[in-house]
Order: sequence, then structure tokens, then C-alpha cells
Amino acid sequence: MTVHDILAAWHDHLALTRRRSPHTVRAYGTAAQRLLEALPPGQDFHSLARIDAAALRTQLAARRAEGIANISAARELSALKAFLTFAREQAGGDAGQALPPRLRGPRIKKGLPRPITPDEAVNLAVAVADDASEEWIAARDRAVLLLLYGAGLRIAEALDLPAGLLPLGDVMTVTGKGGKQRVVPVLPIVKAAVADYVAKVPWPLAKDAPLFRGAKGGPLSQGMVQKAVARARVVLGLPATATPHALRHSFATHLLGAGADLRSLQELLGHASLSSTQIYTKVDAATLLDVYRNAHPRA
Repeated sequence: MTVHDILAAWHDHLALTRRRSPHTVRAYGTAAQRLLEALPPGQDFHSLARIDAAALRTQLAARRAEGIANISAARELSALKAFLTFAREQAGGDAGQALPPRLRGPRIKKGLPRPITPDEAVNLAVAVADDASEEWIAARDRAVLLLLYGAGLRIAEALDLPAGLLPLGDVMTVTGKGGKQRVVPVLPIVKAAVADYVAKVPWPLAKDAPLFRGAKGGPLSQGMVQKAVARARVVLGLPATATPHALRHSFATHLLGAGADLRSLQELLGHASLSSTQIYTKVDAATLLDVYRNAHPRA
């Protein structure tokens, strides 16, 4: 078995069996490749299944020497653990056994999401549209950003929407991470923004084609949206944390502040685990403390 065979099997397992995102498949594949290149030649799944914690520490130490941060080191360890667990499965071992023993990743300080206010969210969409070079691009960018804030979509989810969704109703089905689908409401302002874009886009919108198009008619890239938002936030004087993903954070924070329950919010966001949604309770509490400190005469 060659290194190429091992990596191909790992790629197929991630992409087809686990249905991981393309980004995760790429990152986990690269981590596995780095490990295989550092090991003696002639590796197979049986030899990989015998790798111990000391070998992984050596690999991680080499990566840290390259200057990677704690969060990158933690992700590398997570990827390698998953890869070696897969190797055990392929070698016929016990995949349920902890692997490797007593090896923990570096501590990572988890930051809270940084939401922006409802007015800032709408103003950001307007500013991005004002900066566009063509009228249809302005309508497109406004529609994309209002989808992120109005429906809580991830940017990748918004850009993956097919034109077959048209015309939008009061709800729509979104495909999120791992191919998991969820139903989200469509606000009238979002529906109107998408309809305005559809009326102006110069490219035909076949049902199986992407809804949002780039300037030359291909799929719209995340990078183009991120650059447009970066320019607009400078004009508005917003912090660097005011990114497209911050609009999703704002959607969640504002709903929770208005009384939405965590289970409903979990469904709307497409979180696999409630623990991922619970972070927004901390955001809301942090906001209340800021208000208290700024307003109370003795704070």
C-alpha cells in the first residue's frame, strides 16, 4: 500500500462516509500527509495503528517549531487522532479505544462571538451595495448579507443556494455542514432583496445552478463578499470583527435577547450540538454586564 492509497482512502472516508466539509477534508488530509512524510517509508494501516503518543508529540513539536499557534496545533492533533483512529478501523482494531492515551492539545482561550447591532447589520449591507461597480452586483451583495443576518446562514450556505429555490416563500430549506438540511424562515425584507437581485442579474438562473453569480457569471466566491464587507466596515467605522460571519452571530444573539429558546435557535443555526448554541447565552450575559458597567453610577 502506497502513501497515495492511504491518503485516498482517508479522503474518501472523510468526504463520503463522514460527509465532512471540503475545508475539513483538505485540512485533515494535509495533516495526515505531513505525518506520513515524517514517518519511515512503507507504512500501512497496521503500522499506523501502532503509533503511540510519543510519536505524535514529536510530530506536534515539529509543527510548533514551524511557528504554528495553539489553535492550529490543537486542530492538527484532532486531525491526527481522527486519522489514526481510522487506521485502527482499517487494521481491524478497536476504534472505540482512546487514541493516543494521555495526550492533550494546548489550551485555547475561547473568545465570544462579536455581534453587531441591528442598525449596523442593515447599514453594512447598504454600504456594501453602495460600493458595488454595477447595479445588479449591488443588489446581489445586499441580498447575500441580508440572508446572513435575516436567516442566520453561514456564508458558504448562502453561496451554495441553488436558483431552484426561486421564487422564495416564507421558508426555505438550507443544506449545512455534513449535508444536514434545515428549514429557516425568510423575512419579507430578505425576500424582497433576493427578488430585486433576480430581476437585475444578467445571467440565466438555471434551477441547478448557483443562485448568486460572480461578475463573469460563475459562482460567487466567499473572498469577494469578505473583501466587500472589509471595505464597507472601514467606511462605517466598524471593528475588524464585523465580518460576514458576524452577521450570523448577530442573528443568533438578537433572537436570544428577544426571548428565543436555545433549542429553537439550535435548529435555526443548524448546530449539531446544543453546546455550540449555548455560547450565545454568554454573549447575551456579557452584553448585559457591559450595559450595567456603563450605566450604573457605582459600577
